[in-house]
Amino acid sequence: MNINPTEKLSQPIVEKVAIVGAGPGGLAAAIALRSQGIDVQIYEKAQEFRPAGTGLGLAPNGLNFLDAIAPGIVETLKGSGCEVHHTVLKNFRGETIRANASKYQEKYGQPLVTVWWYRLQQVLASRLPSDIVHLNHRCIGFEQDENGVEIRFDGEKSVYADLLIGADGVNSVIREILFGEGKPNYIGSMCWRAVIKYHHELFNDYELVFVKGNQQFMYLLNVGGGYMSWISRKFSPEYSLCHSADEVKSRILHELADWDESFQVVVQATPAEQIWEGPICDRPPLTHWSQGRVTLLGDAAHPMAPAMGQGANTTFEDAYELRECFSQSANLQEALTSYEQRRMQRTEIIQARSALGEMRYYESNTVASNGQREQTMSVNDDFHKWLYDYKPSATIKF
Repeated sequence: MNINPTEKLSQPIVEKVAIVGAGPGGLAAAIALRSQGIDVQIYEKAQEFRPAGTGLGLAPNGLNFLDAIAPGIVETLKGSGCEVHHTVLKNFRGETIRANASKYQEKYGQPLVTVWWYRLQQVLASRLPSDIVHLNHRCIGFEQDENGVEIRFDGEKSVYADLLIGADGVNSVIREILFGEGKPNYIGSMCWRAVIKYHHELFNDYELVFVKGNQQFMYLLNVGGGYMSWISRKFSPEYSLCHSADEVKSRILHELADWDESFQVVVQATPAEQIWEGPICDRPPLTHWSQGRVTLLGDAAHPMAPAMGQGANTTFEDAYELRECFSQSANLQEALTSYEQRRMQRTEIIQARSALGEMRYYESNTVASNGQREQTMSVNDDFHKWLYDYKPSATIKF
């Protein structure tokens, strides 16, 4: 029987892929790879999809790649979240330092969209058949050979795949098994956050509010649908965690005791059990993300401080590039090597800038000369253009 060469080339280089983690990265990767005709199954340790996570910003680069992965999904997300048109910077007394019109659309061709992590997860999951997402599957290990990977889960469950993708976050089980690094690196920033149905008085004029205190700051984000996300972070060389939800709420209210009441009332309106408390962590860049038939994606590959809001956005870049490498490579090893070459340099730069940015939040307001200010603005403009103007099939030089 004669085989048409083009038909032979159109066969995917792997037939079955297992993804550990059903967050935005795992779901986006599944959408991307399924479009290549690959059988993708997702395994998630949570027992159910439930309202969770923080408010986050989808920046132009992330939106560009999401649109390439799932055409039309960006318009859906704009409806599920909030397009940011106006932002304001205030001090902790409630006084306005400056207010700005958002220039993202004008400069980069896409807006900044703030959305609840849970809504983002829902929108992405709606693009997939429900029977490919397997909940209550906590990965405890895997073994691989040249033919495939056996992935093991709690309860003596196991599955077999041609490729395993670890999309399981900063505390990735897959990364730990591959590289044995231990706990992530605490960078000196403690965080408290929640998403609640609440209309803050400031949202009449602004969709994003940043409040700067003394080595402490707070974000208020309109995340759409009547929900708002508040995020408070504080410089803390050491960290400790509270023992109960009530203790967490008391602690953050104590941290905001000197702040204007308009900011305190948001926390007071939040049920204690909905407030997340935890350290901000990252990990050092790896020299490679893949071993054999196992690779990493998103926060599992390049966890970064949230200062630049690039965690989810770079994850969507990963998912698109992985798909492209699969479609353009002759075999799996070539695809994974190409994936690393396309992604590692860019994400390493963003990781470093994010860690630096997190600490800059806590710096005192020093007076800079006009020359210093202009030089800093010029460097930042160049960096932001490189960051936000990034599009599918763009070059990766900086």
